[in-house]
Amino acid sequence: MLCSLSLDLDNLWSYLKTHGDAGWDQYPSYLNVVVPRVLKFLEARNIRITWFLVGKDADDPQHRDVLRSIADAGHEIGNHSYHHEPWLHLYSEEEIEAELERAEIAIEAATGVRTDGIRGPGFSFSPTLLNVLARRGYRYDCSTFPTFLGPLAKKYYFATAKGLSEEERAQRAQLFGKFSEGFRPLKPYTWTTPSGPLLEIPVTTMPLFKVPIHLSYLIYLAGFSRFAARAYLRMAVVLCKLTRTEPSILLHPLDFLGCEDTDRLAFFPAMKRPSSEKLAVVNGIFDVLSKEFELVPMGEHATRAIGKPSAIPAAVGR
Repeated sequence: MLCSLSLDLDNLWSYLKTHGDAGWDQYPSYLNVVVPRVLKFLEARNIRITWFLVGKDADDPQHRDVLRSIADAGHEIGNHSYHHEPWLHLYSEEEIEAELERAEIAIEAATGVRTDGIRGPGFSFSPTLLNVLARRGYRYDCSTFPTFLGPLAKKYYFATAKGLSEEERAQRAQLFGKFSEGFRPLKPYTWTTPSGPLLEIPVTTMPLFKVPIHLSYLIYLAGFSRFAARAYLRMAVVLCKLTRTEPSILLHPLDFLGCEDTDRLAFFPAMKRPSSEKLAVVNGIFDVLSKEFELVPMGEHATRAIGKPSAIPAAVGR
């Protein structure tokens, strides 16, 4: 069984922006720190993954070399929008078209790669977005996050995001999704849109229980007990195999960064811990995944999923 790996390359400014913190519009960055760190980690394990890049970062000359190094190392490049606003579902069709095109141009200029896969920031998507993606020739979307814990994550977010205006709260009202997201499929399936079919590869959660198993969540659990986090992951692996669910595991930059790298993200779970401690947990996670699965980028997952019986058509809807 395969397991696809992807990293949403959210930058420091994008976390501050979503959180409603002052100073995000100065576009502070940690990409020159985290990208080489992750590339070194992956090279040591001979693993290729998919990196979803933000167009605004690709447009910044200071990031051109470090983003190009991702493609030069043989990794797949995907689109993570231009402005990284987790409320794409509020965009009009014209705004979505402009957002995607601007990101595509910037990412291709920085990396030499034309994107054909996307993850919406904050798992945001809409029927309009899916239709535009199909029309623009995208092979796959991976913006769905089938979990029942979205409302709890949203409560935590609003409890820590102080000073948001009413307009900003309204923009962020659907962050992390509704309870009903947990009823979405875990296996790849095909959206049917007016512009044609579009493959969906969900971010995998634990089969049956629909609780998260992405790296940030496992690192958070390891802060209480590494043994418990490892047992939790092993249970997820067993359930994936029993249900024949080939997992798609999500990574974030903060999985590789610690409190010594930035003091502006203390509101984020596990960002008060040093990077060495978090990397030890990440190493353990990869040991398990490498032993149990063939690790591949998202594009390879999409290629193998197309035509499988599990890739059943589904009507477009939020």
